[in-house]
Amino acid sequence: MMQQAQQMQGKLAELQDELARRTVTGAAGGGLVSVEADGKGTVKRIKIDPSLMTGGDVELLEDLVTVAVGDAQQKAAVLGQEEMGRLAGGLGIPGLKLPFM
Repeated sequence: MMQQAQQMQGKLAELQDELARRTVTGAAGGGLVSVEADGKGTVKRIKIDPSLMTGGDVELLEDLVTVAVGDAQQKAAVLGQEEMGRLAGGLGIPGLKLPFM
């Protein structure tokens, strides 16, 4: 049992490293705002279409950034859960839910 726990801990650390290397992209406004995040949900880059800067609607821009960040973080969460499911299945522990962050 202890060996299995150590094996799971090692695989979990490997998975955390893998998620940190993976990239997901969230978008809003038909792609006018896009956000890149790692597989753990940490935002790495935000791209804003220059056309949004000419309108002067700061509230719209803030809303689009918020939605795009949320989209990227949701995609990262799904990716993490999928990878954790594979890890749990590979260990032969049905129904095991592991935190991905």
